Amino acid sequence: MHSSNLERSDEAHVGFGIDIGGSGIKGARVDLRTGEFIGERIKVATPQPATPTAVADTVATIINQAHWAGPVGITVPSVVRNQQALTAANIDPEWIDCDLSDVFSTAVGGRECAVLNDADAAGLAEVAFGDPRAQQGVVILATLGTGIGSALLTDGTLVPNTELGHLMIQRPRRSGKITLVEAEAYAASSVRQREELSYKKWAKRLSHVLSEYERLFWPDLFILGGGVSRKFDKWGPLLEVDTQVVPARLRNRAGIVGAAMAVNRGIRP
Repeated sequence: MHSSNLERSDEAHVGFGIDIGGSGIKGARVDLRTGEFIGERIKVATPQPATPTAVADTVATIINQAHWAGPVGITVPSVVRNQQALTAANIDPEWIDCDLSDVFSTAVGGRECAVLNDADAAGLAEVAFGDPRAQQGVVILATLGTGIGSALLTDGTLVPNTELGHLMIQRPRRSGKITLVEAEAYAASSVRQREELSYKKWAKRLSHVLSEYERLFWPDLFILGGGVSRKFDKWGPLLEVDTQVVPARLRNRAGIVGAAMAVNRGIRP
């Protein structure tokens, strides 16, 4: 089994992606022709504290467990520029200004690594293997989870590191006063759960955020991902925006698939 897996790693249409999250690190082989996993996804709990060295060692563990011998694509919950992390969301602050290529390549025996923002990876995957309409015009993918991740695409080309979840929006109050709040602090899926909002009330908040994105970017399509997208039929019809909204098709696969695509295509923000 080990030998055959190593041979498969040399096939041009097979890649390997790893998606680093605040609670779990997941990796899998990806068929780059279809966006489907080859074999089982491997998941390991994110080490605490989630320092660069600890996370990189966990990535190496997953690669070794999978007997993967080729290049590796990796997502991080961070703004990535020139393979350097500039922010740290749900991971240790030690990531800021970290040389990502060096950290991961050292941990995995010097093999080629490509690192990119997790929502950007999901956007790439949805363009390639999701709704065909994502390949044309201006498209905003928003991942609704602990925060709101975003990927901005124009005719299928990624504009990296948009971080629209941190956009400040005007929050209306019953008193008539207006306060400013980050989009993700107002309408992330975690906020719905924490404040025990009904889907109707949450959809109203999310509509407010998406309307602000409309006002600034005039998108042709919204793609909404994250775990809550599995229940899109319960809240999607309640959204009040002019732009067409569709649920992400790849769901939990998107980050891994996008990471594998990135290293295969030489995409390194």
